[in-house]
Formats: sequence, C-alpha cells, structure tokens
Amino acid sequence: MLRRLNLASQFTLILSIIFMIGILIGGCLLSKALENKAQTEMTYRAQLAMQLVNAVKSYTSNDIAPLLNSVTNSESRFIPETVPSLSGRRVFDRFKQDWKYKDLIYKDATLNPTNLDDKADLFEANLVYKFDQNRDITSLSGFRSTGGEQLFYSAQPLIVNSPTCLKCHSQPEAAPKSHVTLYGTKNGYGWKLHQIIGTQIIYVPASEVFDNANKALFIFVSIFITIFALVIILINYLLKWRVIQPLKPMAQLASYISEDTVGANDVRSLERSALTKIAKRTDEFGYLGRVFQKMIRDIYAREQQLTHQLQQLQVEIDHTKRQREVAEIAESDYFKNLQKTAKEIRKQWEK
Repeated sequence: MLRRLNLASQFTLILSIIFMIGILIGGCLLSKALENKAQTEMTYRAQLAMQLVNAVKSYTSNDIAPLLNSVTNSESRFIPETVPSLSGRRVFDRFKQDWKYKDLIYKDATLNPTNLDDKADLFEANLVYKFDQNRDITSLSGFRSTGGEQLFYSAQPLIVNSPTCLKCHSQPEAAPKSHVTLYGTKNGYGWKLHQIIGTQIIYVPASEVFDNANKALFIFVSIFITIFALVIILINYLLKWRVIQPLKPMAQLASYISEDTVGANDVRSLERSALTKIAKRTDEFGYLGRVFQKMIRDIYAREQQLTHQLQQLQVEIDHTKRQREVAEIAESDYFKNLQKTAKEIRKQWEK
C-alpha cells in the first residue's frame, strides 16, 4: 500500500499510525494518572473536612461541654449540643453549603453507637477491623458500590481518646439519668479508653471523580490532536520544501540523461536552472546536487569530445574513401587504356 503513495502521503500515514498508537497508550496512562490525581484531590478535600469536624469535636468536648455542665444539671437535663459527634455533624452540614463540598457525605460509622443512624454497615465494619488490626494505619480510601451507585470514600479510625467520653458510654449505670432517659440502655455503652469504636468516613460520588478526570483527559487529547495536526502540516510543508522539491529536478535530470534523444545542451540548461540552487545548500542535498553538477559537466565534456572525435573520424573516412575510389579508377582497364592512349598521343606530338 505504501508503494502506491507518494513520499508526503507515506510520511503522513506513518505519523498518523504512530500518533494513534501513542494516543491510545498515552491516553490510558494519562487517564489513570488523572484518576489518581482526582482521587488525591478528593482525599485531600475529605481530610480537610474531617479535620474541621474533629476540631469542632475537640472544641465541644474540651470547652463547650464543661461550660454547659457547669451551669446545668446533667442528671436532670441532657443537652445534646454537648455531644462532640452531634456538633461535628451539624457543623459539617453547614460546611456542605459550599458548592465544593455539597456532595460530601459524612458519617461516624460506629460498631455500637448511641444513635442507630451511626451504625456501621458491613463494609464500614470491615474498615474498623482493618484499623484495629493495624494501629499504624491512619487513613484508608477507595471505592465502594452501594444502592447501585459507586462512591469514593476516605476513612480515619474513630478512637476513644478522652476519658470524658466514658462518662456516658462506659456503663448505663454510670451515665447521667437524662442521657439514659433519652437514648436508653441498650446502645452506645461498653466503650473503653483508646478503643477503636468505629471510623470517621466521608463519601464522595465516584461520578465526580471520574468526571473531573475525563474532563482533564478530553482537554489534553484535544490539545494533543491540535498540536499533532499542526505538526503534520508543518512536516508536510518542510518535506515538500526541503526534500521533495530538490528531488524533482534531480530525478528529471536523471531521466533526461537516460534518454538518448536528449542532447547535452538540454541537460546543461536544466543543470544551470535547477541544480545551481540546490548545490548551494550545506546539507546532504547540497552535496548530492554538487555530485550531479560534476556528473553533468563530465557528461557534457565527454559529449563535446566525442563530437570532435566523430568529426575528425568523418574527415579521415572521407579522405580514405577518396583514395580508395582513385585507386579503383587507376586499376580499372578503362583507366589503363586511357593512360596508354594518352602516352601514344604525347609521343606523336613529340615527333
């Protein structure tokens, strides 16, 4: 197939094939890289939101709860705002009002929660188990499918680090009566200090991750295709200007040389009009042009010499021919009789 195409078309076809292979391989690698980058960005945003929630929890536990407990009787009245997880969730709901975080879903997925809405499902319980088996793990992230939707998650262990938490969650007997009245005695008890009771987890719809990666990939591929098209046009132009155009007069010259009917003057004229410009170049085509010039000059000189030799040979042939014709006449009987008659006439005149 390539043999049927000209040089420019061959270059265009080969470069197009290379481009297609490159865009497929590069697109796959870039898609994976962009997806990882998007995951990293989502993880960063989730951790930022989680740090905010933890800061609110710490503030509630260390400042707000002691202050409220000092002015109220926790046995007679339980104030939910003193619960760090509740204050953290409410602040997170306010935080989601920013469009950058509107799709985030926060959950204190707990194995034994006071509020059953925080009950960890099987997937979240498995994360808690991983955190508990390896205390060096500080975060986990990845994808999960739930309700026919794929979600990206970022999770951290939920650890009982404050003894104040045990006031309400150690045993029902030790908890304030108002707390027991509100939540009962079945859930949210038996916690221990430094125990991993659950996981703080933030979910992000995976479509957002993939959409961001696909948008970046589309932009890159569009830019790459545009650049490649410009490169192809430029290469074709340079190929015609620097390669094909210099080759045409040399190919035409070689064709003229191969024809017996074309004289050296015609070749010499073409050499002067085309090769002189090519021979001035300093690259390989300039060297090739100078070689063609030398060849043409040698051919021209040899043809001139051959023409001169043919003229001399023609003169010698004509002279030899005349001598041979004279000799043939001198040897003929007619000429001999004519000579004899002429001698007899000269003798009669001499008498």
